[in-house]
Amino acid sequence: MSKYLISFPSDAMVVSDAEFPQVVADSHAVVREAKSAGVWVFGGGLDEAVAPVSVDADGTVLPGASPETRPLTGGFTVIEAPSREVALEWAARFAQACRCPQEVRQFGDDAES
Repeated sequence: MSKYLISFPSDAMVVSDAEFPQVVADSHAVVREAKSAGVWVFGGGLDEAVAPVSVDADGTVLPGASPETRPLTGGFTVIEAPSREVALEWAARFAQACRCPQEVRQFGDDAES
């Protein structure tokens, strides 16, 4: 089985303050379904109040992310699924719950990780 990253940038989720509690409840319901189905690995949202840093190979810590990357924001879920089709089905569930499109990427298989 392969692992898949299902994610969305925070600006993709456009919901009203009144609707937000229902979005949270709906997304948590999908998380519980994924856990029950045995596909859940990890998930969460990035704390955008904490600034990113870059760490060089020599251990030097520099403020900010790589300048050539787009800002990394939003929510992330990692699942382990038997096929890409199954991963896309879970992405559709998260898209419906979060009220926004989800990006799906497959992790490379590495026996050491």
